[in-house]
Amino acid sequence: MSRAFEITREVDLPAAPDDVWTAITAHTAAWQFPTGMEIPAGAAPPEGGAGGPFSTWDPPHRLVIRMESPDGTFNALDYAIEAREGGTAHLRYVHSGILADEWEDQYDAIGAHTDFYLHTLGQYLAHFDGRPVTYVGQPSSGIEGPEAAGTPDAMDALRGALGVSSDAAVGAAVHAPLGDAGMLDGVVDYSTPEFLGVRTADGLYRFFGRNHFGSVVGMSAHLFVDGVDAAAREAALKTWLDGLYA
Repeated sequence: MSRAFEITREVDLPAAPDDVWTAITAHTAAWQFPTGMEIPAGAAPPEGGAGGPFSTWDPPHRLVIRMESPDGTFNALDYAIEAREGGTAHLRYVHSGILADEWEDQYDAIGAHTDFYLHTLGQYLAHFDGRPVTYVGQPSSGIEGPEAAGTPDAMDALRGALGVSSDAAVGAAVHAPLGDAGMLDGVVDYSTPEFLGVRTADGLYRFFGRNHFGSVVGMSAHLFVDGVDAAAREAALKTWLDGLYA
């Protein structure tokens, strides 16, 4: 049975409203609910273009997007940005819509993912704002592990492979091999039972414990260096993730 939902979050971001606007419209790199939208800074949205109709387009203050599905469900994203002292901004984010089957799992997953997405947006603005980014992973799902990555302890296995304990604090060092994708050298920037974020000098690595929501553990990477072969890096990370659960 289909049911309506609404999730609201308010966060302070370490950047001016113009930079926040650019981050959520042009340099999205999958740190928000997938919209397929990347509109160059200063450009107007295409009429009914990728990402669905734009109900409101008022840079850098308000953005509302509504994405319809053939089954009658939809997702609406509402961003309200306010300038704050010190060149920072406050974002009020509302994700609403209608979900179909397995409503509770989907609702819980959207809420938890929203917190992680908004945190990642803040990390980008604080550490990499304006730097060209390559997103590694599929737009809607990242890089998914195999079926064996759907067990209750699958996220624990990933943490073990990275040498990150379940109670690791933000700022804890991470030094772990990722197979042919190289070494992961950075610090924990986000940690909950369902999610793990690692920030390196030139990237943000995101690990998703979607086994908690009826799916499998996955990951993605946002890399701020030139010359990244996204397809090759995705293949290497996929091989590493599959091998972890072999």
